[in-house]
Amino acid sequence: MAKLSPGKTTLHYKPAPFMAGFTSRGPNVVDPYILKPDITAPGLNILAAWSEASSPTKLPEDHRSVKYNIYSGTSMSCPHVSGAAALLKAIHPHWSVAAIKSALMTTATITNSLGKTIKDANDNEATPFQFGSGHFRPTKAIDPGLIYDATYNDYLLYLCTAGPNALIEFNYTFKCPANPPSTFSLNYPSFAIPNLNTTLTFTRTVTNIGRPKSTYFFSVKPPLGVLVEATPNMLPFKRIGEKLSFNITVSPRNDVKVKNSEYGFGWYSWDDGYYHVRSPMGVYLP
Repeated sequence: MAKLSPGKTTLHYKPAPFMAGFTSRGPNVVDPYILKPDITAPGLNILAAWSEASSPTKLPEDHRSVKYNIYSGTSMSCPHVSGAAALLKAIHPHWSVAAIKSALMTTATITNSLGKTIKDANDNEATPFQFGSGHFRPTKAIDPGLIYDATYNDYLLYLCTAGPNALIEFNYTFKCPANPPSTFSLNYPSFAIPNLNTTLTFTRTVTNIGRPKSTYFFSVKPPLGVLVEATPNMLPFKRIGEKLSFNITVSPRNDVKVKNSEYGFGWYSWDDGYYHVRSPMGVYLP
C-alpha cells in the first residue's frame, strides 16, 4: 500500500554570502606580513563555460562533452574579480593595478544579507583569513574615495626583501639596494603581523580621488589586546589627486591579556561622512 501526498516546496534559507569550507585561507605562507586573501567573490556552484576537451565530472568513465558546467572553487571566484577589475580599468584607464586592487578591497563588505558578519560553512563568524577585506562590490569600487597606490618599482623593491633571486623572472636589470626596505614599506591596504612582541610603526599613503575638498577621520576596531593608532588621525584634502601619508603604530596592550596565543582581527578606516575606506588587519600575539 502506498500513499501519495501533495507536493510542497521547502526553503532552507541560508544567509548569503557565506564562506565555503574549501576556500583558500590565510595566513600568508610566503610573506606573513601581507594579509591574504585580499577579497572574496562568488565561487560556489557557478554556471560557467566549460572546455569540451574535458568531461563535466573529469572521471575516466565520463565521455560527455558540454559547453557549460556548474563548478565551485577559488578558480570560480577569480574570474568574477578579474571581470570587475577589467571593468574598473575601462572606467578609469589611468588607474594602476594597485589602485584597482585597493578600490576593490577598501569598498568590500563584511556583512551578509541579514546585515550580520559573513559566516563560514560551520555557521561561525568568518575572519579576514577567509574573506580578506570582504565580499567585493564592483559598483562601490568605481568611486572608493581614497586609494592605496603603488608603482611597478615599489613591488620590485618589495621583492628585494625576499632576496635578489626573487627578481629573476620579473626584471633582470633592476638593482636591489644594499639595505632593501621592509615589507611594511609596500603601500598595501591591509596588513598582518605574525608576532607582535614590540611596538611597530609603518607608513601608508592614500590618494584622494573622491571629492576635491574633504577631510577624512581615522577610526579603528583593533584586535583584542592590541593598540592601533594613526598619526595624524585626520587627513585634510584640498584637491583631486593629492597624496597624504600617515603612520600606523601597532603595539601590544599590557592591560589586556589574551588567553591563547592566536591571531586576532580588526579594521581601520578613513571616513569623511560620505566615503568609508576600510582595511583589515590580522595580528598574532605570542
